[in-house]
Amino acid sequence: MSAYRSCLSLLAAALLLTSCGSQPLESAAPASPAPVPSAASGEAPARQVPQVLTFRATTLEGTAFDGTSLAGRPVLFWFWAPWCPKCQAEGPAVAKTAERYADRVTVVGVAGLDKDRGQMAAFVDRTGTSALDHLDDRGGEIYRHFQVASQSSFVVVDADGETTTATGPLDEGELSALIDGHLR
Repeated sequence: MSAYRSCLSLLAAALLLTSCGSQPLESAAPASPAPVPSAASGEAPARQVPQVLTFRATTLEGTAFDGTSLAGRPVLFWFWAPWCPKCQAEGPAVAKTAERYADRVTVVGVAGLDKDRGQMAAFVDRTGTSALDHLDDRGGEIYRHFQVASQSSFVVVDADGETTTATGPLDEGELSALIDGHLR
């Protein structure tokens, strides 16, 4: 009987981790920064790039994307799937939040948990989030890199590399509160 309970407990935990449910904010320790060398001698010293931003990806449009280019200011990553009703519902709030904070925060969508790029592109059109860069994560590498287990999830990386995660759906006010906690 105890093996049965243990199995049920493990199953329940797995379902919680992969569900569309809401979870409290969590903070992680700052990532170790890695220097990014200057392009030419005589330039300003190399900026520090948090380890969490050392990744490469491709946008949904097929353009190469280097995570280190985001160093130096806060970033909000929005992890979504094209079939997720929560993600669809919060898309307009993400778009408005990105516009509101455009001069202080970069917002990047991460399209994953699906294999159909066409469905991902259609999601971007439906949600009004075409002004954002959306990364094509059909293979799940970016979800794994950021240790995201479900959609809709958000990861804020502040300028020093400290991360905070939240699971949606989040409205404009909740997104603003999440971002405001990382602005200096």
